[in-house]
Amino acid sequence: MSEEASPPVPFWQSVRQSLRGEEHDYTALPLNRAVILLAVPMVLEMVMESLFAVADVYWVSHLGTDAVAVVGLTESLMTLIYAVAIGISIAATAIVSRRIGEKQPELAAQAAGQIVLLGLLVATGIGIVLGYFAPDILRFMGAGEEIVTLGSGFARLMLGGNATVFLIFLINAIFRGAGDAVIAMRTLWLANALNIVLGPCFIFGWWIFPELGVTGAAVATNIGRGVGVLYQLWHLAGHHSRVKVRWQHFKPEREVLDAVLRKSGSGIIQLLISTTSWVGLFKILALFGSSALAGYTIAIRIVVFALMPAWGLANAGATLVGQNLGAHKPERAEAAVKIAMQLNVLVLSVVGIVFVLFAHPLVRLFTQDPEVVAFGTQALWILSLAFPLYAAGMCFESAFNGSGDTWTPARLNFLCLWLGQIPIAWGLSKSLGFGPVGAFIAVPAAYSLLAICSWRLFRRGKWKTQKV
Repeated sequence: MSEEASPPVPFWQSVRQSLRGEEHDYTALPLNRAVILLAVPMVLEMVMESLFAVADVYWVSHLGTDAVAVVGLTESLMTLIYAVAIGISIAATAIVSRRIGEKQPELAAQAAGQIVLLGLLVATGIGIVLGYFAPDILRFMGAGEEIVTLGSGFARLMLGGNATVFLIFLINAIFRGAGDAVIAMRTLWLANALNIVLGPCFIFGWWIFPELGVTGAAVATNIGRGVGVLYQLWHLAGHHSRVKVRWQHFKPEREVLDAVLRKSGSGIIQLLISTTSWVGLFKILALFGSSALAGYTIAIRIVVFALMPAWGLANAGATLVGQNLGAHKPERAEAAVKIAMQLNVLVLSVVGIVFVLFAHPLVRLFTQDPEVVAFGTQALWILSLAFPLYAAGMCFESAFNGSGDTWTPARLNFLCLWLGQIPIAWGLSKSLGFGPVGAFIAVPAAYSLLAICSWRLFRRGKWKTQKV
């Protein structure tokens, strides 16, 4: 009996199986079950990333505002590195999932080897340049000499050691493309659990650890992520992974590298457009004072905390798109995206309702300043109204990326975020006099437009014809 024709499996049994990491043919499984098996570990992977972001800020905040400023300035630079890494990761998932769907594991392994090689070369080049010039970069970003003195060690380690996070992104994208979502989840849980445990040890000098202050946060982060990369490489070498990479797969292959670079370029542009659009929005909000900016910052952190796990469902859809297109089953790929989208909309709708009802107490968990609380509550309430559309939009964009059509999301991001979100924010807040509320409204407006445009292009189906 084929997997497609096998009797339905109860939901909780599928959840347990998803966490055991059993190998399945995702081009033949019943789609509802396939989505669950992939989505559960992917959602849990993103949950840990959300928890780590909160824990990291919590410990560093005990060192004072200058230490938080160091982390904030360095992270603003790291977002550019993340954009490059995630851009290549989009290509990695699309190519590996397509080869697995075509039942060509050797070509998937070859692509994985070339992706790791490319990532290592790019990360090393970035690390040498940015690590060496880290103090000057902090000055360029507007940091005073006190912050530069305090934060040079942190910035050097984070920027110079970016290969750890770069490779974690890339190799996890390979695992997700292959359908090995549990390995990707365990990697991030291992790396971030070590980060969370070692962070306060190195920051405050607990037990046998040296007291390194804010630099200790970077030491803990790189140790945790470094161990995560070693764990990934052990699996890539053939331990429980569907993609088994050997030394010969790291030998440069121009044709494969060209394919990765072509898909990566538009993926990187896609992420850079999205990232820089937020910088523009922050610039507009800064015109209305620090309280408005702080309130919005708190609200967006709460929103991102909720949205990160939702990307797990979107990523599950992307993997199923790639594998099913590789198996020449485009209608099945489309159906998988619709199932993932419906689940995502359901979950985020509930979360959005909770945020709307409890916006004020949620913001008060982060600050007691009445003016900041007022702005943060307004922002969280407004941002949460469009949660169902955020959920749908991320699934459609992931579907395009999973098919290898990375230019469509790049164009949509430019249209809706740069030509939509920024002008709307400026027009409502300045020209029409709505103030910070106008900038808050621009976010759900732009992302609603993004979801609607993505849906129309998804229905046209051109993404089903992409060659990878």
